[in-house]
Amino acid sequence: MAMTMHCDIASTEARIFSGRVEILVATGTLGDMGILPGHAPLLTALIPGPVRLITQDGEEQIYYVSGGYLEVQPGVVNILADTAIRADDMDEVVAEQAKRNAEEAITNRDAAFEYSRAATQLAEAAAQIRTIQQLRKKMGA
Repeated sequence: MAMTMHCDIASTEARIFSGRVEILVATGTLGDMGILPGHAPLLTALIPGPVRLITQDGEEQIYYVSGGYLEVQPGVVNILADTAIRADDMDEVVAEQAKRNAEEAITNRDAAFEYSRAATQLAEAAAQIRTIQQLRKKMGA
């Protein structure tokens, strides 16, 4: 039996995962990181993107987080995010439309234009699309 650690993924609205995992892969501000049982304690910021888990029964699960924090303590990993969604629950059409809207806002600047807001929306939409693509790849579609 593989070594495992407890993992919780929570958004401001609800806890969307709680269980034992063999590995967790998330994207921090310095790039992708893999967390295995026995990892050194860590606290790092996450950027919008996918979080991939391999559960204790070998099942792969993919989630999208809008950013937030990842904390590693002995035997426990916590992800706290403003938004956390199961990749299965995401809508690619909505994400593509959000991406187009953000790109259009950047291109067609007007008096009410807020570059940082549009750039954030664009990054989140692109990260959601990446998450959906990872899920599709996992499912062999």
